[in-house]
Amino acid sequence: MQVVGRVESLWRYPVKSMRGEELAEAFAGFPGIYGDRLYAFRSSAAPKGFPYLTGREQEAMLLYRPKYRHPERMAKPPNLVEAEAIAPGATPVYADQADCMVDVETPAGELLVIDDPRLISLLGERVRGAPELRLLRSDRAMTDCRPISLFSIQTARRLGEELETEIDKRRFRANVYADLQSGKAFDEDKLVGRTLRVGAKTVIAVIDRDPRCKMITLDPDSAQANPEVIRRLARLHDGKAGVYAAVLVEGTIRPGDEIALLE
Repeated sequence: MQVVGRVESLWRYPVKSMRGEELAEAFAGFPGIYGDRLYAFRSSAAPKGFPYLTGREQEAMLLYRPKYRHPERMAKPPNLVEAEAIAPGATPVYADQADCMVDVETPAGELLVIDDPRLISLLGERVRGAPELRLLRSDRAMTDCRPISLFSIQTARRLGEELETEIDKRRFRANVYADLQSGKAFDEDKLVGRTLRVGAKTVIAVIDRDPRCKMITLDPDSAQANPEVIRRLARLHDGKAGVYAAVLVEGTIRPGDEIALLE
């Protein structure tokens, strides 16, 4: 088994397109990182295949800070220990809706419950076409393509060098940021089609490279756009950065955990 890197940090995004939160540990389940993107806002102006309001249409979404009201209950499934004790490992149940309640701090500092109509009103301000917005809640992560996204800190560093500016890794909104053993940017691309063990138990299959959109042009602290980020990525890297993965074996992962090839 070849070690290819370590987990540099772990992140989840309780509300799709809003600010993420760094985690001390994360349960990687078949639906994705526990508590990741359980909420989103459906837009009447969005296509049926991707019906969400995102930072592409409302850049200020990145400045909203969602927090689980009961973070201790959203750290992992409530019956995880008992489920793992049943051979070969039963799939745990997920939290009740009351445990998943989210409060959102607006850019102005106002604290609103996720289903407060005022929050929808604020999110709809100055969005082209004045679409109708509706809150969605799911028991699985409403990710763009696959349950897990992985991105190396080396790739973020290289893009910064190419743009002659510091690039915040948070622009890429990954779940797992990896510090690669090779030290080479874009080496996560070589993991496509491979199976990895992350930490003591979790196994993921790397499915594909991650095609990027306007979201990576937005500064995570100011929401100001730098279009040159996506232009440079398109010219030099086929418009892709980072990889998508699916979970084959559920488990808990932590910063510092080894990432190793299983085949």
